Amino acid sequence: YLATNNYPLIVVGLPKTIDNDVYPFKQSLGAFTAADQGARFFLNVVKESSANPRALTIHEVMGRNCGWLTYKTAQYYRKYLGKVKFLPEFGLTRERQEIHAIYLPECKINFKMEIARLLKVMDEVGAVNIFVSEGACVKEIIAEMRKRGEEVPVDAFGHPRLDKVNVGQYFAKRFGELLGAEKTQVFKSGYFARSAAPCKKDLDLIQKCCALAVDSALAGVGGVVGKDEDDSNTIRACEFTRVKGG
Repeated sequence: YLATNNYPLIVVGLPKTIDNDVYPFKQSLGAFTAADQGARFFLNVVKESSANPRALTIHEVMGRNCGWLTYKTAQYYRKYLGKVKFLPEFGLTRERQEIHAIYLPECKINFKMEIARLLKVMDEVGAVNIFVSEGACVKEIIAEMRKRGEEVPVDAFGHPRLDKVNVGQYFAKRFGELLGAEKTQVFKSGYFARSAAPCKKDLDLIQKCCALAVDSALAGVGGVVGKDEDDSNTIRACEFTRVKGG
């Protein structure tokens, strides 16, 4: 309609998702901030593990199909953990606040081996901390739910609703029982992390992408602006036909 009425419309987009799962972009806007904020979030809530012996703490991080945010949050967290001064005489050790397992949507989990490994950690350290993507093991969990006759609702895009699948709670229940946890807690950093003001690293990327987006629109070049992985991470308007989510 626009074309026949001599109105050429130029559409320019920006890849904004904290999951950092949009191809072909090296980095989506907001993902660095979310990883940093998720790390700060867990740095506080992990302190709860010192209140009980045999404490199991699950940190559920956003990421339906992609584990980037979970991995990056864990990386930032360990960086912050390195700056903490501990007092082993009071039972406040780094080992109790370490990450003992990271589970991502891209990985298959051998639960039998993991339980055996983490049981040793629980016995020795008195705590187990797990970082898990909200999309980890979703297919297996849904299969179990359907086997029990439970309905799995879907969202407007036809995806299973992750709040109903509740990966964090699934891991908490399954691991809590098998590890003999006296206290099990699930913390979700998603809303906390994605509502934060952008960090400097993200602001720099946002500024560069927005500047090029305006230039592209004025030049009549449509596409999604970001670092193109297939072009040496050059910031450019990537063709819509190449863009894929998940």
